[in-house]
Parts: sequence; C-alpha cells; structure tokens
Amino acid sequence: MRRTAGRITGRILPTLLAVTGLLLGPTATAGATADPAHPASPAAGTAALPEQWRSYWVDAFNEGIYTPEQADRLVADALAVNANALVVQTARRYDCFCNHALYPRTDAAVAPLPYDPLATIIDKAHAAGLQVHAWVNVNTMWNSATPPSSPDHVFNRHGPSAAGADRWLNKRSDGAELIGANAYVDPGHPAAADYIVRAVTSIVNHYDVDGINLDYVRYPDSNLATGRSDWGYNDVSVARFQAATGRTDIPRPDDPEWSDWRRDQVTGLVRRIYLALWEADPGLRLSMDAITYGHGPQAVGGWEATRTYAEVLQDWAGWLEQGIMDTALTMNYKREWNPDQALMFAEWSEFLADHQAGRQAVNGPALYLNSVADSVAQARRAVSPSAAGNTAAGWSGYSYANPAMETLGGGWEERSARRDALAEALTTGPDAPFAEPAAVPDMPWKTSPSDGHVSGRLLLRGGGVLDQAWVTLRPLGGGEPLAMPTDGNGWFGFVHVPAGRYLVTVELPSGVVGLPADVVEVTRGAIAEADFPAFVRVR
Repeated sequence: MRRTAGRITGRILPTLLAVTGLLLGPTATAGATADPAHPASPAAGTAALPEQWRSYWVDAFNEGIYTPEQADRLVADALAVNANALVVQTARRYDCFCNHALYPRTDAAVAPLPYDPLATIIDKAHAAGLQVHAWVNVNTMWNSATPPSSPDHVFNRHGPSAAGADRWLNKRSDGAELIGANAYVDPGHPAAADYIVRAVTSIVNHYDVDGINLDYVRYPDSNLATGRSDWGYNDVSVARFQAATGRTDIPRPDDPEWSDWRRDQVTGLVRRIYLALWEADPGLRLSMDAITYGHGPQAVGGWEATRTYAEVLQDWAGWLEQGIMDTALTMNYKREWNPDQALMFAEWSEFLADHQAGRQAVNGPALYLNSVADSVAQARRAVSPSAAGNTAAGWSGYSYANPAMETLGGGWEERSARRDALAEALTTGPDAPFAEPAAVPDMPWKTSPSDGHVSGRLLLRGGGVLDQAWVTLRPLGGGEPLAMPTDGNGWFGFVHVPAGRYLVTVELPSGVVGLPADVVEVTRGAIAEADFPAFVRVR
C-alpha cells in the first residue's frame, strides 16, 4: 500500500501586518527613506500602506532587461502602475541573465560584459523601493536547434549527446524527448534535481534578490491524451519508481501510483528549495507560477480533477497547504472578451482567494490576451473579495513586454505606448484598482515564526545515498508522527513543525545497517539537522 508524506495542515492564518516605507516615486512621504536591503520594510516617518502584491512578470525573450537603459525604463514603468515588485526572468533555459551563478551566462543579445542584467535591475529597483524576484524556469532545458555556446550548459552536458545516468532529458511514453526543439529536464532524476537546488541557491548567494520565483515547476505539456501526463519516462526515473514500489513493469501514463510518484518528485523538489532558501536567508520569499488550465476546480469535480493536478502533476494548492510555498502567482491567463474564458477566470479567482491555506495566492492575468479595458476589469476582479469574503494577495500582469493584445507582435514603442495607457487606466479615476500605492504583503510565518524545521541526509559509507528510505519524525512530548521518503539524493525535510524535541528514525532497507535514530531540538525559525552516521550496505 502506498504511503504518502505527512502534511501539516491548519497553518497559521496570516493576519497580514501593515508594512510601511515603500517608496513609490512622488507618492512617498517627504523625507522618508527605504531600507535598501529590504525595500518593503518599514521606514521611519511613513504611514502604513495597505498590503497588496502588485508586479509585472518581466520575460527575457523581449526587451526590458537587455541594457541599462531598458532597466531604467522598466523601473519607471513599474512605478507608473503603482507596482511594488518585479518578477524578472533570470534563468530562462538553464542560461542566466546574470554573471555570477551556477547557470552559465546567456547567449542572448544583452549588453556586453561587465553588464549584469540582474544586478543592474536589483540596484535600480531597490533604489526606487521595488522588490526583485528572480524568475527561474525549472524544468525547461533548451528550446533552439542551435545548442548553447557554453560547454557547461546542462543541454550540452546532460542533453541528447549524453548517455546513461548522465542523460537528464525528460522522456514521453512514446519515447520522444524533443518536441520540436524543446527539451525538458526530468525532476525524477536525482542529479538533475540536485543541480536545480544548487543553481537556485547560487543566485541568492550572489545577488540581493527578495525572492525566487519558480516557473515550469511541473511536467511538460504536449501529452498524447488529455487528463493525464505522458512524461517522466527517463530511464533513471522509471528505475527509481520500480525500486520504490517493487514493480518491474513500465507504468502506463494513467497509472495512479505512477502519477502520484511523479507528482511527489516535483513536490519534493519544491520542499528542498524552500528549506535551501530558508537556510540562505529566512526572509526570502519562494513564489511560483501556478497553472490554471481550463475551468476551475469547483466546475470539474475538485482540485484533483483539474488539469493542473492530473495533467501537469503540479499540486500548488497542496504546496500552500503544506507551507512549502510562500506565494503562488497563478497564471490565470483567460480572455475576458470570451464568455467561457471569462467564466474560467472568475472560477479560478474564487478558488485561489479561498484556498490560500495561510499563505498567499496572487491573481496573474494575461495582459497580452486582452484589451486595456478588459485587463482593468480583470484587475478589479483579481483583488475583489470572493463570495466567502476572502481576497487574493494581489495582482501580477503577464507580461511587461506585451501589455495588450492589440499590440502583440508590434514594435517596442507601440507596445510602450499601450503600457502607458494601461498604467493610466489602472491608477487614474474613481474605479482605478491601483490608484494608491501598496506594500508587498508580510509573511508572518517568516517574520515572526512560531515553529521550525527538520532536515537531514542519509549517506552510505563509501559513497551513495539511501534513496526513498522512509523517515519518521515523532514528537517526544506526544503528538502525531510525520513520515516521508528521502529523495534521490538521500535528503529529507519536515517543514513548519512545532518547537520541541523529536525522535527521527529511519526504516532501513534490507541489506543496510547502521544507527537508524537521532534526537533533534526544533526551535522557532531554525532548521534542526538530524545527524546520522553513514550507513553500511552489507550486501
């Protein structure tokens, strides 16, 4: 019988605390100064601002971050719409729009060295009181017939030219690994997952970002049938599934056990990134771009019946519930002028407002699919209360480069003019949704934590790890235990558990011996490391 990792539910409901001191151009209080390290932190002498996330997604396939001059314009345009954050594409296809990360520097036509797109935007945005969140594509490896120039790029080292365990490519059930020129990483491959965590951490270790935004943290599209995922058939991933379940067959795409296992690989990766960021800086925000395909859960039979959960294996509602995701930026990309899609937008808006689970969900409309007037209407709905009286944490527009459907594919100046019109419509007039500045919502589970975390790694003497070994966390003061399997790198992590002493035990597989228990002390806001001596494989 399949076991699932324990969840901690009933999290602290966020009583969002007013944050002051966000400078938004001429609207800031005279004489106030923002904390340059934390642009959304309070500044002396300012009145409290209402809390509401407002951002543009700034993609790296278009103008906006390629030169210092574009960075200046980006910041000015964000201030014009009374935004308080920028979600800037940093790692696009395992190439980085930055100079100091594990990802190699992009081949895109950015200004030459020493220009550093991410560093430049951080400096300019923080000076203006804007937060910067580094947008990282997780499982999209490459998308061009021309390979990247860097020999260290993942596509060159672990793509079509690699063999055996060095091949990280996701594979479809029919054997396809490329869809056109698009190549994907399989999150069930331990080496690939480990690289992703190290690469994300390298960004926060070198840049003063306010958070990481994970995109494409899921399985690919281009399935052979609707309602299921045909991906995840990398040889290493299939072998791990077989080892975990004792099965010897190649599972069918619609096999429930196989779907659960693949979904758990993505969830485990998110959990590990969450704690890696916490270790680097507990104040960093982990956000992600959440799929909202089709009609909302209430129209299709519940969350697990959505295409999000069943087809791309992305359990973002569960991540909020588990507390391993701070903010879901929902890609609520619907055409307001199409009645059926307008209904979809309303359904997802209702769902995300009501299912934040003590974390935050931001409503992210597609500007490029709508006129300015329709985008303003969606912005109003995005931040309006649900029938139950709940409100989403804010708004994020996709995208900065394409602000309206009328100018999609047009010249940059034409699009810039339409963006100016959008900013005026969103901020001017009695019904303007963003007429006044707002602050990025606080994260009380991070700024005033009431609990802590436990993590560890199970190693084998002489090399290797214990993959998918079950670890149990038992509170010594009494209470319900939690259990989860290690990931493919032998890692485990229990998040947001009450402070206190815990017994951590390992269910050792046959042929492995060692001391399978440790006691840890969990304190508020800290990660307690379970320390196990290396285990020995005796056969």
